Amino acid sequence: MTTFALIPGAEDARAATARAAGYGTEFDPEVYFLHDLPRQVTADGEAHQRAESAAVFASTCDFDAWPDVPTRVAAGADDRFFPVDFQRRVARERLGVEADTLPGGHLLALSQPQALVGYLLAT
Repeated sequence: MTTFALIPGAEDARAATARAAGYGTEFDPEVYFLHDLPRQVTADGEAHQRAESAAVFASTCDFDAWPDVPTRVAAGADDRFFPVDFQRRVARERLGVEADTLPGGHLLALSQPQALVGYLLAT
């Protein structure tokens, strides 16, 4: 994943977490994205797979400040792609907030939809 290198520290965090947990460091969507999804969700999604554009990694944020709205960060406790400790650090450094940890991996909306909705609707 060449675009992954553009997020400082992400690759090191991913590889260190993989070694500590005993799964492969070589990127595999099954290991890093789909490991906690219900089988039916994974099967239903196969027909919708497509190559992801790297445009988001090459774009520059062109605003001077975040809008004056509450900012929260939901981080998956079992995210193997962006490990939770990495997400906590990035949230503190870039947004000045503490990340809230939710159950689930990288695809929270698919693996833990009720938990994510509850989090988003909470005030």
